[in-house]
Amino acid sequence: MEWYQLHPEEVLHHLDASLDQGLSHAEVTLRQQTYGLNELIEQDRESPWHMLWKQLTATMVLILIVASVLSGLLGDLKDALAILAIVIFNAGLGFFQDYQAEQAISALKKLAVPRVRVRRQESWQAVGAQSLVPGDIIALEAGNLVPADCRVMDSASLRVQEASLTGESEPVNKIVDALADQHPLAERYNMVYMGTAVTYGRGQAVVTHTGMKTELGQIAAAIQTAKPSPTLLQQRLDRFGQQLAIAITILILIIFLLGLWQGENLRFMFLTAVSLGVAAVPEGLPAIVTIALALGAQRMLKHQALIRKLPAVETLGSVTVICSDKTGTLTENRMAVTDLVFAGTEMSIPATPNMPLTPTLPPNPCLQSLQSNQQSVLDVMLTGLALCNDACLESDPDQLNHYRLLGDPTETALLAAAAQLGSWPPQFRQHLPRHQELPFDANRKLMSTVHRFQTMPGLEALAQSAPAPLSSLNLMFTKGALDRLLDQSSHIWGADLIEPLSAAKRQEISQIHDRLAADGKRILGLALRWLPQSPNGLSPQNLEQDLVLVGLVAMIDPPRPEAKDAVFLCQTAGIRPVMITGDHPITAKAIAQQLNIASSLPLTGQDLDKINEAELLEAVQHVSIYARVSPQHKLAIVRTLQHQGQIVAMTGDGINDAPALKQANIGVAMGITGTDVAKQAADMILLNDDFSTIVEAVREGRVIYDNIRKFIKYTLSGNCGELWVILMAPLVNMPIPLLPLQILWINLLADGLLAIGLSVEPAERNIMRRSPYSPTENLFSRGVGRDIAWIGLLLGCLFFGVGYWGWQTGLAHWQTLIFSTLAFSRIFLVQAIRSEQESLFKMGVISNRPLLGTVLLTTGLQLLVLYHPMFQKIFETQPLSMVELLLCLGVASLGFWAVELQKWRMRRTSRLG
Repeated sequence: MEWYQLHPEEVLHHLDASLDQGLSHAEVTLRQQTYGLNELIEQDRESPWHMLWKQLTATMVLILIVASVLSGLLGDLKDALAILAIVIFNAGLGFFQDYQAEQAISALKKLAVPRVRVRRQESWQAVGAQSLVPGDIIALEAGNLVPADCRVMDSASLRVQEASLTGESEPVNKIVDALADQHPLAERYNMVYMGTAVTYGRGQAVVTHTGMKTELGQIAAAIQTAKPSPTLLQQRLDRFGQQLAIAITILILIIFLLGLWQGENLRFMFLTAVSLGVAAVPEGLPAIVTIALALGAQRMLKHQALIRKLPAVETLGSVTVICSDKTGTLTENRMAVTDLVFAGTEMSIPATPNMPLTPTLPPNPCLQSLQSNQQSVLDVMLTGLALCNDACLESDPDQLNHYRLLGDPTETALLAAAAQLGSWPPQFRQHLPRHQELPFDANRKLMSTVHRFQTMPGLEALAQSAPAPLSSLNLMFTKGALDRLLDQSSHIWGADLIEPLSAAKRQEISQIHDRLAADGKRILGLALRWLPQSPNGLSPQNLEQDLVLVGLVAMIDPPRPEAKDAVFLCQTAGIRPVMITGDHPITAKAIAQQLNIASSLPLTGQDLDKINEAELLEAVQHVSIYARVSPQHKLAIVRTLQHQGQIVAMTGDGINDAPALKQANIGVAMGITGTDVAKQAADMILLNDDFSTIVEAVREGRVIYDNIRKFIKYTLSGNCGELWVILMAPLVNMPIPLLPLQILWINLLADGLLAIGLSVEPAERNIMRRSPYSPTENLFSRGVGRDIAWIGLLLGCLFFGVGYWGWQTGLAHWQTLIFSTLAFSRIFLVQAIRSEQESLFKMGVISNRPLLGTVLLTTGLQLLVLYHPMFQKIFETQPLSMVELLLCLGVASLGFWAVELQKWRMRRTSRLG
């Protein structure tokens, strides 16, 4: 069946759907059982078996398996089984980490499901797009992503960008009428398809196909979705691991040859070399990174930041500039009308944020001082605010005869003002139904609606202003930016009559505008025009001219209480906040001053159009406020900042913001007011549209990167200590000090359990009191390489000293002394490396409870290896006396005290400096 060839009534009949009532909840449930959820099936989801296979086929694991097999063939069944057990344990731990990361990422993806307005059981509801079924009636508005394949039922200048399916760059005008004959996809003008974007107008459509039955689903089924590429950090870590493996292989070869030169058994030296290789190379590092990023994304979600692309987590910590919209991000996005200017008077409206909306509100006290002619103009103005408006009043299910507002915050504020001042919007919309419209456009900055006029009480003055019989006319209201309205207006409605808009009057209105805007208020103008019932073309050029200016509306959107602290925190952290808004420069500067954003003179869109690239490169270094800018200007600002080497986070909510969001290092979409297109283009979605959430996410990104560096420092320092003791032993004709299984056991404790605890280390106290680090810095920079070298050498000397003493004094269990000292040193060391400068005694051992838990667990496991007979046989250990155990603990703690001493010197130097 070709839906585009059917008339709307036939489509509804075939789908057993109703345009006015929608589907019932019971019918939706039945259809979901038949058609399934409206989602694309992931083709490349990695199965748990494949994850486990990857763990078992890793290079180091394969070498261990070979070593286990060789041991068995050589008759050493105990070593063979022990090595195999550790291989299985290591593989299980790696599998668990990968599986947890995959589950976390999958859960985050599910949270990013677009919301859609659907009519069910006679009322409009907001639901997740995946719950749609064929027959659902949905609303489409500019900025929405089309959630399923649909047949258009109603179109008010509806245009859809279908380049993702057809390759055509121009948006397609959508119609309702049926099409004859066969048509290719690009010419099915009465259909809309999943994954395309509404760029203009609004409409209604009925769902015809969902999920894999859609055009997009058929494409998805025919191709394999490309796997996400490794993050920049993961690529650096992979290269680092490869380089480290080469270096350690050379060292292992030296140790292997030295052992043979000393007369050690070939099989024993082979197992020792393989074990050292596994211990020295941090092969679990990529898994630790992935789980750290995924857990970090989950923690950000608790702060209302939804990460759509996991690489964003690591990039956030390097952000140097945050370009933020004003409305709803730095401000509350809770618009309220504060002033009305009309007929030569200014009327202040007291704030009533909690006033219930009902059709029978008492008279507002601010109306008492108005004269009758002023009241007539106010009635006209309130009528325009109620009609030239896409917000709506919906019955409140919790309170009888009460209503709630749905829609854009600016438009809901206008409806609320009209209702509170005695003009009930549903009544006006019933008597003056909308006939045609010119939706708001970011370039025009205007919106117009055309209505069939019917006389009603309170609008006598409006009827008298008509230039011809009302039966031959339509009434158009236009609202928008005052500067645009003034350009298109030729008259003004004064206190007594409509009069020409003189230059003096224009200047007076502009001065009123600037005075109100200087208080941080947003100003809109309202105008009207009588039109013939059949105007010559429905276009802005034909209709939005020769207007009669009725008045001004001032609204305020106060700064968020937490935004000022967030801006201060940014500045403390070396991050420059930049405000980019479409509002008037005076309004933008007033809000910026309240938030203590650098108060340089705002740069407007007109200014940006006049300057060249070199001048823009100079301007972005000191300008922190941009006003009256278009989405194209946002893109230019981002590119210029990046050209200077800045790491830029950019917020956006509109369709045209998508290029800037994609260009930015971190694209941040608004979760409440943002369009679906903006959300799809972004790396992160603010579920609360709050600027402070971005700052919290930056903080989390810094924590994750710091913890990864701490893990590298910790694991390589300990691994170097193991290598040093084995390298030094042959120099004094001392036997190999560590057995292969002992090396593997320490690798399991340190690089497995303890590393997981270290990966969730809380933020250091100064993390937002320092400048961001470069995302391309070397992993060994800022002292990490230096610390690995000296800590590793110190530990190696300590281990060697203990072992040499035991060997020289003839202790039979001297290897157990080294083994125990080495294991306990890793437990002490992980506590010291938790912070780069702060002492553990100031931080407290319970400030990282997961790490404390792994410390207690690994300590208990090591004591089992020393004192339980079964483990003694496996690891060839002997029980230590209390004095020997205390000796091991004391020597093992010296690495901890050395690191603490270094941190004390750093703090002292910092204070003296």
